Amino acid sequence: MSVFTNPPFMPGVRHAGEPVPSLWFIFHEGRMLVVAQGEELLLPRCSDLNELGLEPARVQYLGTWHGEPAFSAEIAAPSTPPGMIWHGLRTLLGRFDTPLVAVASRAAQIIEWDRTHQFCGRCGTPTVIRGEERARSCPSCRLRVYPRINPAVMVLVTRGAEVLLARKPSSPKNRFSALAGFVEAGESLEDTVARETLEEVGVHVKNIRYFGSQSWPFPNSLMIAFTAEYAGGEMRPDGVEIEEARWFAPDQLPTIPEGISISRWLIDSVTAEMLRNLR
Repeated sequence: MSVFTNPPFMPGVRHAGEPVPSLWFIFHEGRMLVVAQGEELLLPRCSDLNELGLEPARVQYLGTWHGEPAFSAEIAAPSTPPGMIWHGLRTLLGRFDTPLVAVASRAAQIIEWDRTHQFCGRCGTPTVIRGEERARSCPSCRLRVYPRINPAVMVLVTRGAEVLLARKPSSPKNRFSALAGFVEAGESLEDTVARETLEEVGVHVKNIRYFGSQSWPFPNSLMIAFTAEYAGGEMRPDGVEIEEARWFAPDQLPTIPEGISISRWLIDSVTAEMLRNLR
């Protein structure tokens, strides 16, 4: 596990003082605004979005990035300042370093939460932002809502020197990944790993071990990755979530996810260890 003695990002809830030059994560319909300098993509920097000719529908303070204030904003009407472009968030994340990807993920999820919780889910009253914590509250029934995170597990099952990879019906042909699924009410993470592998491919697992986690803003998931060993069962894709599943040798992998996702990190880590052991 990585430990930052001086983390580049320090979260915060409220920015005190006058507007100062700040970094902005600006969104519109799933795209993020970036400054294009040749092949390099940078975050916009200004004290107020009016400087860019932008009118935000909502703004949330995120904290500081290397000591500089950072904000997330959503623009109601599309507008493109000179020298900037709107870029799809999923592909954009592959252009940033991992720590900045985490902040962009936070920014996207907080804006989505703010937009979808303008009214109380219990009584319908307009909610208000709480100043002392990241929450919206209902002035009528006092319901308090926080940014929602949906935990999902990912598991790479091994059988000797092979890994189990699967393909969803919506995935391109020959593009495989580890198994994944959302945690259900009342389940532990290990329960979810066992249930998902059995439901999706008919396989029982043992020796479930934690690998790592990643915030995934599509729209508000936390991916928790595990490894597990094959314990029995005949592999049978369910035909709904999984169209095809196969065992692969570490040196004969199909097309796998891009490098920004924890699924790729998980597959790379496990297969690299297998290859070292085979030498």
